[in-house]
Amino acid sequence: MRAAGVTHALCVSVSLETLPAVLAIAERFPNIYASVGVHPNEREGAEPTVDRLVKLAAHPRVVAIGETGLDYYRESGDLEWQRERFRTHIRAARECVKPLIIHSRQAPEDTLKILESEIAEEVGGVMHCFTESLSVAERAMGMNFYISFSGIVTFSNARELREVARAVPLERLLIETDSPYLAPTPYRGKTNEPAYVRRVAEQISEIKRAELAEIAEVTSVNFFSLLKLKEQ
Repeated sequence: MRAAGVTHALCVSVSLETLPAVLAIAERFPNIYASVGVHPNEREGAEPTVDRLVKLAAHPRVVAIGETGLDYYRESGDLEWQRERFRTHIRAARECVKPLIIHSRQAPEDTLKILESEIAEEVGGVMHCFTESLSVAERAMGMNFYISFSGIVTFSNARELREVARAVPLERLLIETDSPYLAPTPYRGKTNEPAYVRRVAEQISEIKRAELAEIAEVTSVNFFSLLKLKEQ
């Protein structure tokens, strides 16, 4: 990370069982922060409650709630359990006043409807690893959410997504790895890592015809603003 010029990162929780490992990383490194949440594809572990999420979010290194949301790609059948878990996370985020990290795959309309009905705009958050249309991005931004692009934006078949990235205002833009998945070109097929987020920044700078330094600066400012952190 440091060698690539990446100064800070958020280590995202996907289950309560793996949370201690996430917190250990954030406790060890002052430039790494943690979130608390259960991914919508997690079926085997403990089910989160509002009270438990709020208590876990009181940890001084926890700055966000999630990863949470809906995934209609990997799950099928009656997915009300997934929607209810999503609502639980939003309610916890509102109670502890921390932003949400949203996963949405092939479920844009239901994701937006639940965000709206649960008044998620009170805390806002980030639409992580964004792959949806500009209209979805605009509705999310209207609810105080940032739009985060991963290595997918560098893929040769991601022309439409690059057009969305071109249209998203700089003040609502974030970049990420989704490590260990989705390594950007030219690392595609390898294990992703935080250092590779620089390649995402380079692609965004090309798309927006902006200097890499400007993309680095604005995404850093947005990171600190979203997570309510003092710049270091």
